[in-house]
Amino acid sequence: MERNRDGYTSPLSTRYASREMQYLFSDNHKFRTWRKLWIALAKAEHQLGLNVTQEQISQLEAYAEDVNYDVAEAREKLVRHDVMSHVYAYGQQCPGAEPIIHLGATSCYVGDNTDILILRDASQLVLRKCAQVLRNLAGFAEQYKALPCLAYTHLQPAQLTTVGKRATLWMNELVMDMENLAFQAGQLRLRGAKGTTGTQASFMELFEGDEGRVKELEKLVAEQMGFEKCVAVSGQTYSRKTDAYVLAALSGVAQSACKFANDLRILQSFEEMEEPFEKNQIGSSAMPYKRNPMRSERICALARYVIQDGVNPAMTAATQWFERTLDDSANKRIAVAEAFLAVDAILEIYINVTAGLVVYDRVVRRRVMEKLPFMATENIMMEAVKRGGNRQELHEALREHSHAAARKVKLEGGQNDLIDRIVADKLFPLSREEIDAQMDPEKYVGRAPSQVTEFLRDEIAPLLAKYPDEMIEAELNV
Repeated sequence: MERNRDGYTSPLSTRYASREMQYLFSDNHKFRTWRKLWIALAKAEHQLGLNVTQEQISQLEAYAEDVNYDVAEAREKLVRHDVMSHVYAYGQQCPGAEPIIHLGATSCYVGDNTDILILRDASQLVLRKCAQVLRNLAGFAEQYKALPCLAYTHLQPAQLTTVGKRATLWMNELVMDMENLAFQAGQLRLRGAKGTTGTQASFMELFEGDEGRVKELEKLVAEQMGFEKCVAVSGQTYSRKTDAYVLAALSGVAQSACKFANDLRILQSFEEMEEPFEKNQIGSSAMPYKRNPMRSERICALARYVIQDGVNPAMTAATQWFERTLDDSANKRIAVAEAFLAVDAILEIYINVTAGLVVYDRVVRRRVMEKLPFMATENIMMEAVKRGGNRQELHEALREHSHAAARKVKLEGGQNDLIDRIVADKLFPLSREEIDAQMDPEKYVGRAPSQVTEFLRDEIAPLLAKYPDEMIEAELNV
């Protein structure tokens, strides 16, 4: 399709979202699904004894994929109603079936049911891509589960952790998001054939008051569309809280991805880790040496959009009047679609970045060793106490030595000489060799390596078993 260079085109379509996600929100998918729903309704009505013939159904099926957009668009300009325009267009292709298309239904029969189907399928695509991110990070966590690195609280060096253990923190939040989104997707029900205000009055008329057949009609439609049941009650629409719940789950995915990307941006500034950087990639138009974390920055940018967009359907749900108002329609067709497209774009980048993470082991080690003397002071103090030292006196001495060493580093640009100061202090009955033995980073990572192993085995492996082990490669346009 030729790009329109004279009008606005969403970058979600041209730069970011995958073709697969874009198709789910495309005209072809939407209107072909409308036709499948009309066919499902006709089949159910035929099966339950209404005057709908197999010949009419066959005619509808023959044109299920062949949407005559020109006829529908011309008709909509005249009647200003999208559903009736497509009913008319379908009837032009299927004149024998024209009298029974949309029989007993209201516009939301095709509109809302299609939206639910898209929510289901788009959620499954998001979950598959989240699973690929977890696969990538699982391999990374396993590889680096024992590599000590600085951990941070308040963005200040704290105790040590490992590179792999940190990756499990990113993974754990994404697991929470997947569980939430999977739950919301699993709760989805078709809106069904509820009629104009949800009372099924039109179908009661068609079936001459036979409630059993009206209920069976919905069951048959649901089964044809891949659902076990429809919502128990509705107004004209399914509850807009459904959109709010799903987009809240998508917001969670965006939050977790942004947290990962922000961490990586900081680590890239520390020169400990980097996102992939292509051979011919340009980091800056002015500074040729730059290696900017542009992919992580894009994740953060798109995540902010998704997080704020998550509020949109909540406002819509809160302001629906009685059985429905139409101020939801224009809003939700933008808010819901763009939330999925943007999350898809985030995950495309997240997959790409996690498939090529770079760790600079020696930089990580150097930065650990710069701070390790401070972190080793507690072990040194405990060993000195074992040899008869006074814990309070030793603590005060270590405090003074630590601040003096820090001043030398910060004010004079010198090396951290804390160990030299401790060796020279007669309060500490330890030799240089004994103190140097405390300078092994692996002694300060606690159970981090074991935690990684247990997390991957007990949490990640069972979750990934639910999703096809297919390697999803990102479709990065730029």
